[in-house]
Amino acid sequence: HCGDPKRVQLTEEHQCESSICSGSSEIKSRAVVKYCAAPPPTSYALLQEKTDLKLPPANWLRENPQLGSAGTTILGSSSKSKPFSSFGMAYEFIDCIGDDVDVVSDSENIKKLLKIPYSKSHLSMAVHRVGRTLLLDELDIQELFMRSSQTGDWTWLKEFYQRLIDQKWQRKKKSKEHWYQKAILSKFLYYSINGDGAAEPQSDGLNEGEEDSGADEFSSSWPTAFTSTSNAEESEAPKQESVTVDSSFALGQVTSVPKEQNLPTIFNEGENGQGLRNDFVRNIMWTFEDIHMLVGSNMPIFGGGRYPAVSLRLRDNNKPINILTGIDYWLDNLMCNVPELVMCFHVNGIVQKYEMIKTEDIPHLENSTFSTRVVKDIAQNVLSFLKSNCTKEGHTYWLFKASGSDIVKLYDLTTLCEEAEEEKYQNPFTLPVAVLLYKVASNLMLNARQNRKHYGTIRTLLLNCVKLLHQDRHPQIIASAHYMLSELFQLDEPLEEDGGESLRAGGSEDSYSDEDREEEEEEDLTEDSDDDGSYSNCSSPQDDSKAVAVIRSVGELSVPEKYRSTHQIRPSCAFPVSQDKEERCRLVLSYVLKGLKAVDGSIKKESDLPAADPNTPIPLKYEDRSATGACATEKGISLLLERAGPLQGEPKHTTRSGMIPGSWQHHMKLKLFFKASKAYYVLSDAATNLLKYGRALRYIKLSLQCYDAYCSVSGTLHPHVLLFHSQCLSLCGDIQLMLAQNANNRAAYLEEYSYQTKEDQEILHSLHRESSCQAFSMATDLAMDPEYQLFVSSKCYEAAYELLVSEPLKDLTSDQLSQVLKRLGNIRNEMGVYYMNQAAAMQAEKEVKKSVSAAEQEMWKKSFGFFEKGMKDFEAIGDSTNTALLLCNTGRLMRICAQAHCNLSGDEGRGEFSPEEALYYNKAIDYYLQAMKALASREKHSAVWDSVNWELSTTYFTLATLLQDYAPVSRKAQEQIEREVTEAMMKSLKYCDLQTDSARQPLYQYRAATIHHRLASMYHSCFRNQVGDEHLRKQHRSLAELHYSKAVSLFLSLKDAPCELLRTLLERVAFAEFTMAGQNSSTAKLKSLTGAIEIMTETRHAFQLIHKELQEEQTEVTNGPMAGLNLQEVMKLIGVFEPSFSFLLLQVIKLMTTAKRKPSNKDDELLKTYKNVYSKLLRAEKNAPLVSRVELYVELLQQLMQRTGSDDTGTRKP
Repeated sequence: HCGDPKRVQLTEEHQCESSICSGSSEIKSRAVVKYCAAPPPTSYALLQEKTDLKLPPANWLRENPQLGSAGTTILGSSSKSKPFSSFGMAYEFIDCIGDDVDVVSDSENIKKLLKIPYSKSHLSMAVHRVGRTLLLDELDIQELFMRSSQTGDWTWLKEFYQRLIDQKWQRKKKSKEHWYQKAILSKFLYYSINGDGAAEPQSDGLNEGEEDSGADEFSSSWPTAFTSTSNAEESEAPKQESVTVDSSFALGQVTSVPKEQNLPTIFNEGENGQGLRNDFVRNIMWTFEDIHMLVGSNMPIFGGGRYPAVSLRLRDNNKPINILTGIDYWLDNLMCNVPELVMCFHVNGIVQKYEMIKTEDIPHLENSTFSTRVVKDIAQNVLSFLKSNCTKEGHTYWLFKASGSDIVKLYDLTTLCEEAEEEKYQNPFTLPVAVLLYKVASNLMLNARQNRKHYGTIRTLLLNCVKLLHQDRHPQIIASAHYMLSELFQLDEPLEEDGGESLRAGGSEDSYSDEDREEEEEEDLTEDSDDDGSYSNCSSPQDDSKAVAVIRSVGELSVPEKYRSTHQIRPSCAFPVSQDKEERCRLVLSYVLKGLKAVDGSIKKESDLPAADPNTPIPLKYEDRSATGACATEKGISLLLERAGPLQGEPKHTTRSGMIPGSWQHHMKLKLFFKASKAYYVLSDAATNLLKYGRALRYIKLSLQCYDAYCSVSGTLHPHVLLFHSQCLSLCGDIQLMLAQNANNRAAYLEEYSYQTKEDQEILHSLHRESSCQAFSMATDLAMDPEYQLFVSSKCYEAAYELLVSEPLKDLTSDQLSQVLKRLGNIRNEMGVYYMNQAAAMQAEKEVKKSVSAAEQEMWKKSFGFFEKGMKDFEAIGDSTNTALLLCNTGRLMRICAQAHCNLSGDEGRGEFSPEEALYYNKAIDYYLQAMKALASREKHSAVWDSVNWELSTTYFTLATLLQDYAPVSRKAQEQIEREVTEAMMKSLKYCDLQTDSARQPLYQYRAATIHHRLASMYHSCFRNQVGDEHLRKQHRSLAELHYSKAVSLFLSLKDAPCELLRTLLERVAFAEFTMAGQNSSTAKLKSLTGAIEIMTETRHAFQLIHKELQEEQTEVTNGPMAGLNLQEVMKLIGVFEPSFSFLLLQVIKLMTTAKRKPSNKDDELLKTYKNVYSKLLRAEKNAPLVSRVELYVELLQQLMQRTGSDDTGTRKP
């Protein structure tokens, strides 16, 4: 309402419902008062008979609590109903528009429509559609043309109107009688105010309805000068609030640029004085049968009589009530829910009598009888006709019936205007319609978070709104509409399956379809249009060709269901749900760009800007940074953090482009820049998931450029903005890390990075109006050096971390903080590994092994430093698995350091095992043990546990073998060395996991076998070299036996180590031979020899495997060489095997032959076998191919085994 009245909140008792019975049938009518500016009705004064209404009462035309300025308006002007009255109501009750309500209009317009078949008067209305709702307003063509002769607008419509419609029709002059009746009515209302009510400060705004058919012209909506501030429950007199109102509303006002602040609801600013106000005393939600209408009424309501509310009418006793007046009275009372009518009769201004008539009796008054059913049918037909034909949102339709004519026509003025090649902005309805579409969309947007099905509707409303407006005249609405369009696409949340389905299925249409009349309508439409010609232009007179639709005869409106709404409202308003993230982001960016263009266009300070062509690509730099000094990089990083930190206070000065801080342009740019930054972030994230790292880097660069521009414009950075920024930096770190790890695809990444779309160029151009966008260039350039990329990545994560622990965010971000710490730990591990590999490469490249170089040591220091930092990061988030991995990597670094310290002695190869080596190997062991401790058990993370276990076993094994092979005899005693070797070997063996079934199991078996073999060899050697201490010799001998037997069984189970098996067995035979050498008795010697031969027969397993591999090699010679068998090694072992075997056979034959005791049959057989085997061995062809020699050995050993009955793997002692 004008001013800012405090609304009267109505209690439930005001929201009453009535059913009016008419004859046998019943008309359903329900009226709920949504808003009332009048105080509760006071009873009217009953005038004395013979009161002369021609004499003015004492209070006439004074400002009055009961009538407001009603009296002066009645006499003062013939102001019509305001052309935008329905928009004022729609703005006020925006919740109802588009869905719940069929019609919004002044009650006078609704009465005119429902009287069409009975009235000869002309009819001219503007119709607008918003969703399911139609807005009806009076369109005073004559006033429009008077205005057009001054402005030159609308000349096309004037010509069209005169050519096609009514060349002679002019506005009728009002008669003296008309003004006389108005004056009498005004005086009657002042007389009717009870007592001295004029003195009481109560407010009401009144409108007396049409008096008779001749009063058709009089339909003024009087502005109320007094507005109520009282609650419905309060009985005390409310305070006065007087506001001056320009009652002659100028159409021309709206075509001018509006004060923009009344438009977008997102700016939370009040309405302006554009006349788009709700100037009715009452707004009523009236349900007439199944039609829901939001109606504005100014009818005066008094108390008194048997009912709490009556309407007061003045009648000339000499003129009977006609049907038009009867319908008027009936509809007024129905709309305002007034149960009774009080009629005061006069003759020539002298009061005669009063009569009370119930509302339901009005249709049966003498001379004005009408059927309420017919009125209901007229209402339904008119609504259906309009709904079927006014189908385009944003278009202005004109419903016209000439005076005295029976034909009603509907024109689409927007289309006619386009055909006349006039500017669409000349239509005075364009702006209010666009604003209404925008407001309905904004209102839906508030609830859309809960209800996604409205998205399609909101999108359609906003697109239609934008179509109507000129960017130069209404940049604010256009910019905010495009921002809202971009907001419809939620970028940071995945589409739920069910939500997606309902949207794709066009769920948004439900709320916009005429649910109650959509079934079985197809056939009806064809029947209607073909048989009755109600929609077609059969007679096609000249004036029909431009009409959208025509009602041939007003009589048709009385036929029940003659017109039925067949138009499915908004068939295309289903929200376009794309499952493709990239497509959604691209849509968002296209809307952001349009919004930015609108904002930029409204900032006039063009001259200060550097001239840039939006079509020229802005180069995205990339450079090879490997040579760049660290100084420039550090500077870039400090800049990065400075920009990332929270700023304080609003900017005081205009921005680079000339924007004033706090202006709508400023707010809008902030929103659009931030939305663009988010969209590019999502695009970058999607590209990262597709492994398109060049594209990802380009998008994160754009995202950070948008953010940079946002910072340039914004004074304060809110926590959610800083939080988003840390996500961007974190993603940028991820991308740089992936680029470093995939250096071989560099050319493809460079191509992706350099590509730019026109849209991206234009958005960049808009960003450059506010900022140079260089703050983050260091983080987003595509470098060619992996070390630099890793460095940038770590700096991005560090900046993200600094942000998250900064004052504004420290309480908000536990999840994100742990993510960033994890990434920091990871990048530090990557850098540690990078430098460790560099050090290893340097070591490998050294031709002559000199002492450790300074460069190598530098690499170790860097690597160790990064591993340490990374461990702290992982410990901070309690990530024991990754802590263990970093400890494991540090262990590996220690082993590389150990390898670098190995002694070299001239040309002979390496020297003794040095103390530095021992130190680093022991450090490595410490780190591996710490890693085991961090993991606590294999269940926690089996893969990492197994890896640490293997490395630990390997380190112990390496330490032991180096001690054994390059024994530091110059520094330590043999026994000490042996003790250390044994200890290290046994520890290595402890971590050989032979039980767990895994890929490493064969490796563990091979290592365990090797350890046993090496220990056996060591004890064998000790046994041979030991002199004196018999107890120790025995110990060594039994240990050697034990380890040989374990080694043999493990090598046997491996099936792929025949050479190792053969060597172990031959060493074991040599060991048996050596023990035999110290024996004197022939019986003991024979026993030892037999034992040695049994061990020798075990070699058949090795020879069988060698034979198999030799055969495989022969068949696969054609397919290229095999890396299976080491032939040199085989030849060497055969060289040992043959003499050893023949020596054993010869010795055993000798002993058995010279044996003193009588040989048994079994011994004879055995001797024969030995001789036979020995002779075959001696006769064997020395130059025969290797395969046939191996075959012979297998055969001979097999023969021996069968004879000797050799059982297990020879573990018995000689």
